Amino acid sequence: MDYQEINAETIDRWVDEGWEWGRPISHEAYEKVLRGEWEVLLTPTKPVPREWLGDLRGKKLLGLASGGGQQMPVFAALGAACTVLDYSRRQTESEQMVSEREGYPIRIIRGDMTKPLPFEDEEFDLIFHPVSNCYVEDVRPIWKECYRVLKKGGILLAGTSHYMDYIVDNEETMIVNALPFNPLQNPEQMKQLQEAEAGVQFSHSLEEQIGGQLEAGFRLLSLYEDTNAEGRLSELGIPSYLAMRSKKE
Repeated sequence: MDYQEINAETIDRWVDEGWEWGRPISHEAYEKVLRGEWEVLLTPTKPVPREWLGDLRGKKLLGLASGGGQQMPVFAALGAACTVLDYSRRQTESEQMVSEREGYPIRIIRGDMTKPLPFEDEEFDLIFHPVSNCYVEDVRPIWKECYRVLKKGGILLAGTSHYMDYIVDNEETMIVNALPFNPLQNPEQMKQLQEAEAGVQFSHSLEEQIGGQLEAGFRLLSLYEDTNAEGRLSELGIPSYLAMRSKKE
């Protein structure tokens, strides 16, 4: 089985088990958005600054690997024309459920972001891409596709994981892994993931995450770091995530 198929099945199972990032927003939360009470996350704990999004009315927005009925309903309520692409059947089903419940249109595509994106050149004003490329071996082609489908002046908002999570053990007390963490190349690392039922994950360097965006043609505008919501690294204030705002010049 292709590792992306394994990951899609893993996410589906997590959603069925009540995974935090697979619980769609409630009707009450959606109504709060209409009253101006809202926030969205690219990383586990820090809300995205509202100025990173700007005025979304009439904007064409792509939620890349952003299914689950959490962020897209917010953007739709703020006036964006939303498209979401995700490889998890459960996550796309949640998007459909919320859109039907609240009565807004959305284009939902079940697809794999490691493949060429099924969109025209310069189709979108903004891409919202929360932490997910840790499930992809090579992130550079994704940045190139994001650049292609964004309009000139368009904005990419991306949340990514640091490599910090991948060097420590499950208790986050010992350094146990060398980098890069690539279970397709390292059987011991694959065994660790299988024992944790964590799908197939990969570490990525800042050269891949930031440098890959710059190589694609983006200009980095802003960034912030974030921690996990729990665990020893979080308790010690050690960041494990990075959020970036980049622009297609």
